[in-house]
Amino acid sequence: MEKGLFKRVASGERGAVSIEFVGAIPVVLISLLIAGQIAIAGHAFWSAGIAARAGARAVLTGKSPRGAAEHALPGPLRGGMKVSEDDGVEVGVRIPRLLPVFPEAFVYGSSSLGEG
Repeated sequence: MEKGLFKRVASGERGAVSIEFVGAIPVVLISLLIAGQIAIAGHAFWSAGIAARAGARAVLTGKSPRGAAEHALPGPLRGGMKVSEDDGVEVGVRIPRLLPVFPEAFVYGSSSLGEG
């Protein structure tokens, strides 16, 4: 008798797993997009620091920091680059967006190499 009861309960839940899977897909996709955007922001931050250090080295050799910083950045990060020489060299880069709904943001890296 218990076998028949189990069969009735199991047959009533056949589509539950499919519905749960379909309901979880948007959550998984949004989580992946957010994780990807965070990874891209981290890469932009790391690259801004490298570009700032290249710009600071250029200043020490008497050259313009903008060209050195731009050369040190990957192509997609060069658009909208900001360089300032107030106290050391500061480089700002726009974070590429995976989706247009993400806000536009900048990250900055700075470096000042001493005068010896």
